Amino acid sequence: MAVALKTSGTFCNALQQWLHPIRDQFLYGYPHSNTKECKSKNTKRPVPLCVKATSTKAELDFSDPSWKQKFQKDWDEHFNLPHITDIYDLKPMITTFSLKKKRTPIRDESSTPMDMWNGYVNNDDRALMKVINYSSPTSAGAECIDPDCSWVEQWVHRAGPRKDIYYEPVEVQAAIVTCGGLCPGLNDVIRQVVFTLETYGVKNIVGIPFGYRGFFEKGLKEMPLSRGIVENINLAGGSFLGVSRGGAKTSEIVDSIQARRIDMLFVLGGNGTHAGANAIHDECRKRKLKVSVVAVPKTIDNDIPLMDKTFGFDTAVEEAQRAVNSAYIEARSAYHGIGLVKLMGRSSGFIAMHASLSSGQVDVCLIPEVPFTLDGEYGVLQHLEHLLKTKGFCVVCVAEAAGQELLQNSGATDASGNVILSDIGVHMQQKIKMHFKGIGVHADVKYIDPTYMVRACRANASDAILCTVLGQNAVHAAFAGFSGITSCICNNHYVYLPITEVITAPKRVNPNSRMLHRCLTSTGQPDFH
Repeated sequence: MAVALKTSGTFCNALQQWLHPIRDQFLYGYPHSNTKECKSKNTKRPVPLCVKATSTKAELDFSDPSWKQKFQKDWDEHFNLPHITDIYDLKPMITTFSLKKKRTPIRDESSTPMDMWNGYVNNDDRALMKVINYSSPTSAGAECIDPDCSWVEQWVHRAGPRKDIYYEPVEVQAAIVTCGGLCPGLNDVIRQVVFTLETYGVKNIVGIPFGYRGFFEKGLKEMPLSRGIVENINLAGGSFLGVSRGGAKTSEIVDSIQARRIDMLFVLGGNGTHAGANAIHDECRKRKLKVSVVAVPKTIDNDIPLMDKTFGFDTAVEEAQRAVNSAYIEARSAYHGIGLVKLMGRSSGFIAMHASLSSGQVDVCLIPEVPFTLDGEYGVLQHLEHLLKTKGFCVVCVAEAAGQELLQNSGATDASGNVILSDIGVHMQQKIKMHFKGIGVHADVKYIDPTYMVRACRANASDAILCTVLGQNAVHAAFAGFSGITSCICNNHYVYLPITEVITAPKRVNPNSRMLHRCLTSTGQPDFH
């Protein structure tokens, strides 16, 4: 839920300056630094402020004693999961999903079998989105709703199998599609979706080739899927179904879904793919089609808001760390060696930050959320001089979206509508060489760009487990009748979130977060501005 904060009054003090970062914390996942400077001259005597929180449906006045109840009511409305019974009058049926057939039944004294397997999730089960009770908005990484940082419970729906289902498994036609770029774990999710569908009793499962393009491109045929076909696809990276960016109009995709008689569509992808899945869900509702559209969040950038992490991120960090360690060895082995590594991160610096923190070998970590300058007394180049004098070598890790304001932007976009970024890695490589040549100091720059290597590999153990659970829960959600939702992990619990709440804006690194503080403590770098 997007929450914005408003103030009334002419006095501009520390509280008012705090309000904008907190608003941005909710909107973007980090506080923006481009707020306007207070121009008020009357700063001696405070004027009482009426602080209000504005959600997309309700305006809250914090002076109202019942503001918490109103906030929670609005929260519950936003995080209520869309269900096919919203448009169809359907009666549930008893689920066909059960693991009791693999268990020894417990019998009572009369030798009558007893149903003791409590493996189902109640529809009223909830998980807390946040668990830290911040005492002050000045606490590191604080995410506050009101100026007093009051504790407000924010509950979301727990994921898992339900006792009641809304589809007859033998009649279900299920489809899986993977969109966007490659990501470790795609095959793991495909595999688990197929396994779980078959556990329910589904016989008709197909894969849509090459993303949304597979719905309309002539010559691309759907691929029949079964346990035997997908059994070992998790042993390789990439996507068994293929991927692509962009796609046809939503109406054309839904025309194809309708023509294929698809009842369940499982969409694996990132921000843009989720937006597409939500548009498909809306169009299906508009046409009153009994179709469950369930997404699974995939992006190595880890930039989808509200969730702990997306699948593929852990593997990407592990692979990125290998590149960082190689840069360290190269720099350490050269006279005045400078290892420079550019890592993926279209709008956020999570991979660069975590790879730097995990490797322990990085001296400078640059991410898009924290502005920096290259030249001048407090610039990065001056610090590199210092590192060569004191250490003899250094390692720099930079996210691909960092420092874009220092480069010329063509304004071009890719097939998904993403802005094509200028190459900060090559720019820094050239700037470093020119700088040290200009001051007459030898510098041996070793530039490594592992961009596609970190996403084309097989999922590691951590991601494989995450993919397994997310894939299983996606099927449970579809059979439970949910649609327009995503299967994810929040606060270490597996939950369902409405897609509308995770596509508002990319998640970004909070410059005041403890994780970034830990990274900067490890690198020992100063502020570069």
